[in-house]
Amino acid sequence: MTPVVVDGNSLSLADVVSVARDSAKELLFSETAQKAVGESRELKLRLISTGRPIYGVTTGFGDSVTTQIAPAKAAQLQRNMIRYHLNGTGPLAPDEVVRATLLIRANCLARGNSGIQPAVVERLLDLLRHDVLPQIPERGSVGASGDLVPLCYVASALIGEGQVTFRGRTHEAGEALAQLGLNPVVPEAKDGLGLINGTSFSAAFAVLAAHDARQLAVTADICTALASEALLGNRGHYAAFIHEQRPHPGQRASAALLTELLDGSGLSLPHNQVVDLNDPLEGRGHGKLRRSIQDRYSLRCAPHVNGVLRDTLEWVDRWLETEINASTDNPLFDAGADDVHSGGNFYAGHVVQAMDSLKVAVANIADLLDRQLELLVDEKFNNGLTPNLIPRFEDDSWEGGLHHGFKGMQLACSAITAEALKTSNPTSVFSRSTEAHNQDKVSMAPIAARDARNIVGLTREVTAIHLLAACQALDLRGTEEMSPRTRAVHELVRSAVPFVDSDRRMDQDIAAVVELIRTGAVAEAAGATSAN
Repeated sequence: MTPVVVDGNSLSLADVVSVARDSAKELLFSETAQKAVGESRELKLRLISTGRPIYGVTTGFGDSVTTQIAPAKAAQLQRNMIRYHLNGTGPLAPDEVVRATLLIRANCLARGNSGIQPAVVERLLDLLRHDVLPQIPERGSVGASGDLVPLCYVASALIGEGQVTFRGRTHEAGEALAQLGLNPVVPEAKDGLGLINGTSFSAAFAVLAAHDARQLAVTADICTALASEALLGNRGHYAAFIHEQRPHPGQRASAALLTELLDGSGLSLPHNQVVDLNDPLEGRGHGKLRRSIQDRYSLRCAPHVNGVLRDTLEWVDRWLETEINASTDNPLFDAGADDVHSGGNFYAGHVVQAMDSLKVAVANIADLLDRQLELLVDEKFNNGLTPNLIPRFEDDSWEGGLHHGFKGMQLACSAITAEALKTSNPTSVFSRSTEAHNQDKVSMAPIAARDARNIVGLTREVTAIHLLAACQALDLRGTEEMSPRTRAVHELVRSAVPFVDSDRRMDQDIAAVVELIRTGAVAEAAGATSAN
């Protein structure tokens, strides 16, 4: 097993996702980072001994910076700060988010600028190694002076206080550490502030949301390919020539994948073949085409919608990789210059901007697929398929008129899409002045990152409903002329969910396909990956 190296500089987004979702990873606190952390701590202790005021070390916090305390009180100040921020509300953060938070916080402190004890980083990694997860309420942070409230639950666990999840049960943190033979951290000056000043909680949500959004970008193209076949579409809309004339990389990648997915299809045809299906005018002044030579926007412009998500992810990933390898607390100690600097690296402006943009891009995927679904179920637009994709019955069949197929699914999909769109409003512009106007401009990053996580989840549900409807439509149309790659997706879905031959509950069908999407099975069946 290749270890994940924690050195403050080389942590990748893939590392974070891997540790968050597969806790059995070897974690290595590099010797170089340990040395840097130790040197930073030594500088802190030297500066404290001079009697000079150092923010949050020998002064109060926030607007209480005007109060200086004696060095002997510095350690107790850190304990008090941790305790008075333990006022989070709402649901507990998922385990994967807590793991990501612990790893990111450890890595940021490992840069060696925070003045904390090396034991703080090591104990964070110990929590990960043994899957001891602090219980962190999701709400309570504005993402300005770091994710103060949620990260205090991490700090509390390190000093042996509060609750953790361990071996499937809730334990007192001190009890869990004792079972493992580990001692709580005894905080000294700056340790608490180093733990709670930072963007790690926001970044944890953000990294996982971005990873899952990239998976959705691929799955959305697969959905579009299936819809194009079910609706007898024109795959010429995805021709390379078109997209080379507007060469946004994400748009070109989406169109290229659609072209590959539809190669060999006898349902979604190249432009010239679609044109040739129509009768020539032969001297008449006008005539009606038998088959439209141009699809509606939700099919024709799908690469232009999905391309925005793909291109957004490119810079979002760059920003997040910088964030998880940054010193995001305050103050910072420069061991090389024997100096300490007060600043604002805890302000999560890049995280909130990334998540606000990602929210909009992902919500637009939900809207795109919801529009395609409407084309599939509506007999006015679905090119000869049944209304609401009901099974075909003989005219005199008793079952005729009794079934409504995907009518309810379309209603649910519309509701889920509306919720995704509503949640996509930008959060950064809702800054609130807090803490006696000291934090008078705040980022709101944790709220935006949680919203991004929620929109990704909602869009995954929309995608699952779309896949179910597209497979139903293709069963009605006939699967023989599907392309090899789309047929593989159809077979995968059918291995989990049967054809809807009469009205029945379908919530479990949705859940089954959501899982196929989440695990990457849909993309694998199509021969597509997040690199496409």
